[in-house]
Amino acid sequence: MKLITLLLFITCALLPVLHAKEGKQDAKNFIKITPEGIQNLNIQYALVKTMDFETTVFAIGNVVEIPRNHTVLSSRIPGRIIKINAFEGDFVKKGDVLLHVESRQPGNPPPVIKLKSPGSGLIFTSHVKLGEPVEPAKEMMDIVDLQEVWAVAQVPEDLVSRMKPGTKAHIRIPALGENTIDGKLLRFETKADSKGATIGAIFQVNNKNIRLRPGMRAEFSIVISSRKNVMAVPKEALQGNATNRIVFIKHIEIPNAFTRMQVVTGEKNDRFVEIKKGLFPGDEVVTKGSYALSFSTGGGQSLKEALDAAHGHEHNEDGSEKEAQPETRQDHASEEHAQAPKGMDTTTMILGASTGILLVLLILTNIRRSTPA
Repeated sequence: MKLITLLLFITCALLPVLHAKEGKQDAKNFIKITPEGIQNLNIQYALVKTMDFETTVFAIGNVVEIPRNHTVLSSRIPGRIIKINAFEGDFVKKGDVLLHVESRQPGNPPPVIKLKSPGSGLIFTSHVKLGEPVEPAKEMMDIVDLQEVWAVAQVPEDLVSRMKPGTKAHIRIPALGENTIDGKLLRFETKADSKGATIGAIFQVNNKNIRLRPGMRAEFSIVISSRKNVMAVPKEALQGNATNRIVFIKHIEIPNAFTRMQVVTGEKNDRFVEIKKGLFPGDEVVTKGSYALSFSTGGGQSLKEALDAAHGHEHNEDGSEKEAQPETRQDHASEEHAQAPKGMDTTTMILGASTGILLVLLILTNIRRSTPA
């Protein structure tokens, strides 16, 4: 039985090899461009793989400050401002002296009060000028800690039941480019918008680099569900129209060459497209540059010419291996007796032999089992 298992393994291993040798490449979908063309198009690739595929819904909103992180500078003593140490847009730490106020208390000179920052963060607004009078009721500076902010998405009311605290969202800030930031749902706002039938969903977002500022527009891809082991590619790899979806994959043998592949797509989200048919895990698809590549006429080299140059021998027009032609009838006749029939290579012969031995062994095994002891 061990021998049978071994032969079965060999057979299965040789099947892909045989398939690859007998298969024909599609010359019409072959594109080869120059190395300079690769650089000009700034071609980039992504590996086709299975992943946890997220179902997302789109929403828009904006960035807001967290109320507990907002502090206000004021004075309990009336007077006038004689020195300003920090201005709107500056970052300060709790306890930093921001203003010097000459009080109205008796003295010659009058006592000077140092007003310190009540919290750390960005001076978001400043309402003071040098020499301006100060009253206890006056708010002089607003200081906001922006290391963490809220991003509020206006989501349809019928979506609320599918969102729980902790729901993830990929958040894109148009002012900051294409990169996305992940946020987690904290809760919903207390009031809905009856006109728009939406309600604010509050996502907590890390903002250690302080790039997000209150008021910035935000675009949300809210994750509603997820499926495992789904083959997908980045959405920028997909070209064509709804009836003819194509991608470009890196040719496995020829440098600077690509194969145009027609694919069947499934679900889409904000970043990926599900591929149901046409690709295999391990393929390398063109992402950046794929749109320009769809208009490329190539470098004028055919699939046959490219394979001839890569392998050092001639191929057929469709890219398949060209069979060697016998020089004379006598040579051809001798080869027919000395070698396997035309069209059979070493891989085919090994596959056929192993399959035959496997069948014989299976028959003998069945005979031994049916013979009484």
